[in-house]
Amino acid sequence: MSEALIWEHMTVKEVRDAMAAGTRTILVPLGVTEQHGYHLPLRTDCYNAEEISRRAAERTGCFVAPTLAYTYSGGELPGTINVSPHVVTQIIVEILQSLCLQGLENIILVLGHGGSENDRATQEAAEIFLRDNPHYHDRTIAVFRFWKNSEMCDRAFAEGDFHSGWFETSLILYWAPHEVREEYVLDEPEIVRMMREDQDAYQVRTRNVDHELVVPAIRQHPAIKVGVMGEPERATAELGRQISDEAVESLVELIEAMEGGGEG
Repeated sequence: MSEALIWEHMTVKEVRDAMAAGTRTILVPLGVTEQHGYHLPLRTDCYNAEEISRRAAERTGCFVAPTLAYTYSGGELPGTINVSPHVVTQIIVEILQSLCLQGLENIILVLGHGGSENDRATQEAAEIFLRDNPHYHDRTIAVFRFWKNSEMCDRAFAEGDFHSGWFETSLILYWAPHEVREEYVLDEPEIVRMMREDQDAYQVRTRNVDHELVVPAIRQHPAIKVGVMGEPERATAELGRQISDEAVESLVELIEAMEGGGEG
């Protein structure tokens, strides 16, 4: 077991010494502050990113950067803080620039939030950075999506369990059980059914003119009051441990492939 190097708790000398000793890999947890029903905290996706990162770093000895808590949700329920995707892209580009200037060679953006807009913003940030900075083509940048690296998450999605359902509730029960409220509240049955059939159904798209080239106005469905897309009552800490272990194992494999210069 190695020591996770938690960037925000280190001093200038400690970072310098770690890099002098050969540490050149850093994980950047990317969360969001958003609605997660009545039973999970607004920082759920920050937990997703930072807990997986910390556990992977404990096995590999790499750095873990401070968690970015301000990105794009698309939700509109109280507590949600949205930062436009194009701003998110620019923030990540700036983070990559700063880390590369300091000599980091392997940078992994660890997504804790699976929203499609935020996913695209993160991917585009990495691609734009490398495209605009050919002098950093010797650096390796990756985007890690934990839900795509867990068989348990695949099972959850196949069952229509998405946002704040059993898979996400299980993770928080494992990582931070004190954060899970005891009462599981859901929206009206027809709204729950709609969201389980299509995770993007929380959006309502309207056009002033019915033409495919007209850009739709998008808002959260006004009938959504809770926003849970799944069955949180099925959650257990043991399921959370399984998902965490699967994701961490996959992230460790990615780190080792990047540090070894091989193909993953």
